[in-house]
Amino acid sequence: MYQFSGRLKTFSKALIILGVIGLAFSFYNGSQKTLEDAKHTIEVANHGAHGGHGDVAVPHEGETNHHESAEKTDKEAHAAMIESASDSEAHGSSHDDHHAEHVLHQLQNRPWSAFYVALFFSLGLTLLVLTFYAIQRVAQVGWSVVILRVMEAITANLLPVSIIMIVVLAASVMHINHLFPWMAEGIFDPESDKYDAIIDGKSWWMNATGFMLRSIAYLLIWNAYRYVIRKGSLKEDTAKDDNKTYKKNYNLSVILFMITETMMSWDWIMGLDPHWFSTLFGWYVLATLLVSALTVIAFVTIYLRSKNALPGVNDSHIHDLAKFMFGFSVFWTYLWFAQFMLIWYADIPEETTYFVARFTEYKLPFLGMVVMNFVFPILLLINSDFKSKPWLVFIGGTVILVGHYIDVFVMVMPSTVGAQWSIGIPEISSIFFFVGLFMYTTFSAFAKANPIAIGNPFLKESEHFHYYNIEHTGEEGSGDHH
Repeated sequence: MYQFSGRLKTFSKALIILGVIGLAFSFYNGSQKTLEDAKHTIEVANHGAHGGHGDVAVPHEGETNHHESAEKTDKEAHAAMIESASDSEAHGSSHDDHHAEHVLHQLQNRPWSAFYVALFFSLGLTLLVLTFYAIQRVAQVGWSVVILRVMEAITANLLPVSIIMIVVLAASVMHINHLFPWMAEGIFDPESDKYDAIIDGKSWWMNATGFMLRSIAYLLIWNAYRYVIRKGSLKEDTAKDDNKTYKKNYNLSVILFMITETMMSWDWIMGLDPHWFSTLFGWYVLATLLVSALTVIAFVTIYLRSKNALPGVNDSHIHDLAKFMFGFSVFWTYLWFAQFMLIWYADIPEETTYFVARFTEYKLPFLGMVVMNFVFPILLLINSDFKSKPWLVFIGGTVILVGHYIDVFVMVMPSTVGAQWSIGIPEISSIFFFVGLFMYTTFSAFAKANPIAIGNPFLKESEHFHYYNIEHTGEEGSGDHH
């Protein structure tokens, strides 16, 4: 049995504590933001936009031109000009206040958004580990049996992050944060000056009650499946019923993960941009989370193997995990290009607005993640020999994880904080917190069960699995099935 070392446990707890302290500071700092801070931020941005040459007075819409007004000599025209200028000034002041309020919400959103990015990334990759695990069950895969307990241990992270997600979403519904624009007051009220006809047309889906009920349903389904399949998997180790327990777990694994994941993507990510939609978006989110999930499985497997906790794992298993990382990195790139190219080529305003925001204020992370998520994995993992070297897989995987975190960052931040983004205490603290939580839950769960699924009928095939070059045997991935 694997022993969760005191050093690793202390390290994971230290990350959680550091994350909590950093987040507490970030949320406190965000709550102290005022309208004056927002106006100052606007002034600084305007100053920078004019090349540092000082503020330039830009007439508000409807403001009277002084040269034209000088030509009006009669008293009535002069009085009308004064009244019009007064109205324009009031309108301009109201517009400035509304803009400042919007920027204030963005400043206050910063810690919430940073936390939400890390939360969604952690929950999403844990969910896709569970999905990949279910695929192994449904497909009756042999090679991966020796790492099934690794996947089960990783999915222990699902429960705590699900609870945190419910709290964050409930805070959005109660207007404690402003992550989702469609939840703002007056959006669905035709009498309000904040009324949005486009969002109102989607009210059959975008409503607080339906949003929370669907979110709770997603999390209940995933956690219930994880609980039952984990319990059944442990029961396999001691079952003496001629594989009846295994068959029961196999049948249970046929579950509608793709549907719930797609709907989750609509609600939790695409809902941040309520005017925009993409029919490809669910698949795109699936791809980024799946690559991350496979990378995390490889990381945990490599670590536990180095501690002699996975005696059945050999270089061939690492090689296959690296092949999945490589293959789905290509798949992610295909979806990224397909979505971007089609929207760019069609040039429809309601579609291009999504990418305009990211090219305007997030060009470096937006384009940089393509290099990290495609170019780097291609150059490093396309070589067959490299896939069997744990240290190279670790290097490639680290870049992949950072790249896909940035991908989620770019999905969330433009809609919630606009130009008020950076990588600072809120972002780093959030990462510390969820990495620490992941480590603690994963290795605690792994230490509570046999590291090998000894009751699985495909165990021998997995233990004797070896990868051979095609030139050597004529078939890739063949193994000894004694």
